[in-house]
Amino acid sequence: MNEYLPGLAGVPATKSNISAIDGEKGILFYRGYPIEELAKHSTFEETILLLMNGNLPSKEKLEEYSAGLRTNRALKYHLVDLMKTLPASADPMLMLQTAVSSLGMFYQGSECLIDSDVCTDLDYVNSATMKIIARMGTLVTTWKHISKGYDPAPTRFDLNYAESFLYMLTGLEPDPLMTRILDVCLILHAEHTINASTFAVLVNGSTLSSPYSVVSSAIGCLSGPLHGGANAKVLTMLEEVGRPENAPKYVDDMLRRRGKIWGMGHREYKTKDPRATILQGLIKDLLEARGGNVNPLFEVAEALEKACEDRLAEKGVYANVDFYSGLLYREMGIPDNQFTAIFAIARSAGWMAHWREQLKDNRIFRPTQIYTGEQQRCYVPMEDR
Repeated sequence: MNEYLPGLAGVPATKSNISAIDGEKGILFYRGYPIEELAKHSTFEETILLLMNGNLPSKEKLEEYSAGLRTNRALKYHLVDLMKTLPASADPMLMLQTAVSSLGMFYQGSECLIDSDVCTDLDYVNSATMKIIARMGTLVTTWKHISKGYDPAPTRFDLNYAESFLYMLTGLEPDPLMTRILDVCLILHAEHTINASTFAVLVNGSTLSSPYSVVSSAIGCLSGPLHGGANAKVLTMLEEVGRPENAPKYVDDMLRRRGKIWGMGHREYKTKDPRATILQGLIKDLLEARGGNVNPLFEVAEALEKACEDRLAEKGVYANVDFYSGLLYREMGIPDNQFTAIFAIARSAGWMAHWREQLKDNRIFRPTQIYTGEQQRCYVPMEDR
């Protein structure tokens, strides 16, 4: 194949049985399970095991794994000291990329990756996976406090993943409804086939680099606004729109100027992203629970979505997962600059599942190119130029 396709659009890069998308129908499966069922019935911990192992775990396996995540939640003080040396103004994603890469110095053992039997060493793969995922949430919440000049909240080992994150973020007992909403958000963002950051996992994993380097590279890829940084930009956009009645004019102006309407459109989906539908429903649940007391930007968001559908539906442009997620995160008290880091926490589950899958039938990635440069030329000495 010598045809150049920008962005490798539509070019299969691997074989995988982890997740699948039907973009025409707006369907997302994890290991064959519709995302709607997992959002309704599962937990983030259970979803991690499903993505990693291919099946829903038994009660005993889930309890054992959840206990392992809790046990591995704490950070070594040397790593916290390292984080304290970083500039307080550092972007949380740059911090997270640095900290995850640093984990490899504290939890070594990746030398087994050079062994020909690496694919059978599931103990190492599972151990590394647990160490990384367990600490992702702690790294993010720790930085929230350190960047403000405070010591991080103490680690608790009696809480599930979502509860622990909210507790360590605020220092308060987590609200059950907000905990469940965060848990669903983590499930929805945990995996999404071969997106840009997951492709980075495959490429880096194919070189047999350490899992900490693999995830660090994926975090760097996710940090871009065209991948993981769009939900914060959605909120800025909604604030700019201001009121629901302003939405039609805003959309018309952006279309006329060929501007970007954040949170709208997805390369895979030709209808509404199923994750956006679930998130919108969560905001309505929150609205009902609070007696209507929810961020007024939600009304602006629904009006903007309606205006976009009226004008762009025939082109297959609908709301994606970023359109409503930022609103929910803000309701949880999560700072806007931490939104993409939440994405990374969740997606670490999918990244590690793809890392494990890559190792099972590994071959280093080495794509080709179409050369468009000069043909062979003779060197010209300086005095003759």
